[in-house]
Amino acid sequence: MTSSGGRRTAAGRGRRTAPTQVVAPSRPWGLIAAAVVVALFAVAVVGYAVVRSNRAEAESVTSPDQIPGVAVYEYPGGAHTADPVGYEQTPPVGGEHDLEWADCTGSVYPAPIRDENAVHALEHGAVWITYDPDVVTGDDLAVLVELTDGVSGTMVSPYPGQDTPVSLQSWGHQLRVDAVGDPRVEQFLQLLRYAPGLSPEPGASCENPQFLDAPLRPEDPSRTG
Repeated sequence: MTSSGGRRTAAGRGRRTAPTQVVAPSRPWGLIAAAVVVALFAVAVVGYAVVRSNRAEAESVTSPDQIPGVAVYEYPGGAHTADPVGYEQTPPVGGEHDLEWADCTGSVYPAPIRDENAVHALEHGAVWITYDPDVVTGDDLAVLVELTDGVSGTMVSPYPGQDTPVSLQSWGHQLRVDAVGDPRVEQFLQLLRYAPGLSPEPGASCENPQFLDAPLRPEDPSRTG
């Protein structure tokens, strides 16, 4: 009620308007999680498909001479050193090496590993796949992981600055390729992994839990010096 002069009563002066509440829209976390799972599954399917399509062709290869582009080098085995080694090839394929070998039980290393330990694994008959991390990512990296993960006698690691996107090394042998889907990748892997007569100690142990749990990086010193 107001007076004739238009003034409000005390009750009118005490009334306040309630603030408007803004409710943030809920995020569809279930849909987001499902999309991530689908994307990861698609990457795995791509890797599996490429590997399977090349495997049958690789089984018909019986000599390194049948794989175009394989470079062959001669290195004696058994030369151990705790010192850094200046290798002639990059990545290296043989020569002096550390007394400790890199684990090569289908090991996937997310960071570069020390050359001297990798070369010792090659002496045991392993195949070491290296890739340029600036070039090989996503689906391409999934292919390399599919080739090696859990496959005894293999290991894969990034190797920044190498000349080609992908390079494969076994003792005294090297193959450089521009694409992970190149059928020669599977041919090299199938033929030269634990190949009798093509490495000094084929079939020697690839297990080294210490290296797998704490890999040595290129700048690290030897643990055996």
